Amino acid sequence: MDIKILVGTMTGTAEMVAEEMSDALTDAGHSADITAMDGLDASAFSDEGIYLIVTSTYGQGDVPDNGIPLYEELEEKKPDLKHVTYGIFSLGDRTYAETFNFGGRKFDEVLATCGAKKIGERFEHDASSGTIPEDDGVEWVKEWTANFDMARAA
Repeated sequence: MDIKILVGTMTGTAEMVAEEMSDALTDAGHSADITAMDGLDASAFSDEGIYLIVTSTYGQGDVPDNGIPLYEELEEKKPDLKHVTYGIFSLGDRTYAETFNFGGRKFDEVLATCGAKKIGERFEHDASSGTIPEDDGVEWVKEWTANFDMARAA
């Protein structure tokens, strides 16, 4: 599988998670291309394929600054993304219960609204849980690709 990983981050944590996920995907025989959301618009999803969104949540439940233009264009233009298959790995902190993991939730909702097909469940990492996001990301992406393989076989 060729997987495009799009990263929304403010502090670099989501990028570190994406890099570890990419290594795990490569070790499993897949190819993975990491792209920061900086400067991306809806054309980032123009190719048919598999996309993995790795994003943090910032401020009052917002997507990170580098993901705002992409998110807003998807929300406003609602392009047809039926050719897109995706997964979401979201980072947040449960101590902010009212906005916990909203960055990932927002991308999940807008992609679904645009007709993209989600494989597996969105993972919501909790910074206050004491687990290492990179470790959780590697474990999750292994399960996620297994879900994709099962869905493709069906």
